[in-house]
Amino acid sequence: MSTLRSILLRRESGIAVMIVLFCLAVGSVKPQFLTLDQLRIILLLTPLIMIGAMGQMLVIVARHVDLSIGSMLGVSAMVSGMLYRFVEVMPWWAGIPISIAVGATLGLGNGLLITLFRLPAIIVTLGTLSLYRGLTFIISNAKQIDRQYIPSELKALSQTSPIFGIPWIIFIAFGVAILTYLFAMHTRVGRQIFALGSNPVAAPLRGIKVTQVTLLVFAISGALSGLAGILYASRWGFVNPSNTGSGFEFQVIAAVVIGGASINGGVGTVLGTVLGVLLLGCVAAALPLLGIPGTSQAAIYGAVILIALIIDRSVRRQGIVSLKRAGA
Repeated sequence: MSTLRSILLRRESGIAVMIVLFCLAVGSVKPQFLTLDQLRIILLLTPLIMIGAMGQMLVIVARHVDLSIGSMLGVSAMVSGMLYRFVEVMPWWAGIPISIAVGATLGLGNGLLITLFRLPAIIVTLGTLSLYRGLTFIISNAKQIDRQYIPSELKALSQTSPIFGIPWIIFIAFGVAILTYLFAMHTRVGRQIFALGSNPVAAPLRGIKVTQVTLLVFAISGALSGLAGILYASRWGFVNPSNTGSGFEFQVIAAVVIGGASINGGVGTVLGTVLGVLLLGCVAAALPLLGIPGTSQAAIYGAVILIALIIDRSVRRQGIVSLKRAGA
């Protein structure tokens, strides 16, 4: 009974129920939604969001928020794209560490502004959202990196692999999720991030170096945004300064919050975040299939997020009531 109680009370249970109900509802109207081909489409819609969401989860757990992740993605992708274009001898794999390093540097810049000047993260990253987006236009001279400049080996990461034909980009995303889980739950620094978010006032008294931990979570957020940036070039085959990463922060923060992370800090799980990402992927795949006009998709997308949160809370409340009755 105690095991059943713990399962029903977990945020992940409500999100899993929502995913099942949503898929069944769409499948009743469009049976092709419940096919393996459609599952592949859903999985291809999720890797970039999942990678960004892992970094954002750590930031939110530490009681901050990073609104600049989409712009960091854009800068990182553009820097790597321009190197591919102008440095002919550059190996295709070199863009990956370069993009990660660019993102980590930008994320560290966010952390420095927050810690040195003691400014709210939401204000700082709202400013750097525009600053980094402008930087993307400046370094690219407002010109797109076209498909012919993106190495075929990089694009192949989003096309296939020897393992059941599943694209490597999906394995990379789940690999990042696993590494985030190991870091957050099985390292001293990971536990310090949760402690900092739970009680920022008491954290220094417990020996937690608040400045270093804050810098770390923003650097990780930037680094993962950079990884998402190079994989964006892989997934879509181009980098455009105006739309690369645009709106990415909304999707990532939505996935993290749906997955159970608390804006008040100290609470969040990798599994919940993964389920939140998968729910958003299901919604994104279903709307075009249902013939929803593009002008209406954003409104429905937001409505589904709110419905998911409501159903999640209802499921947990019903679980509490059921368990109390069973105990009686």
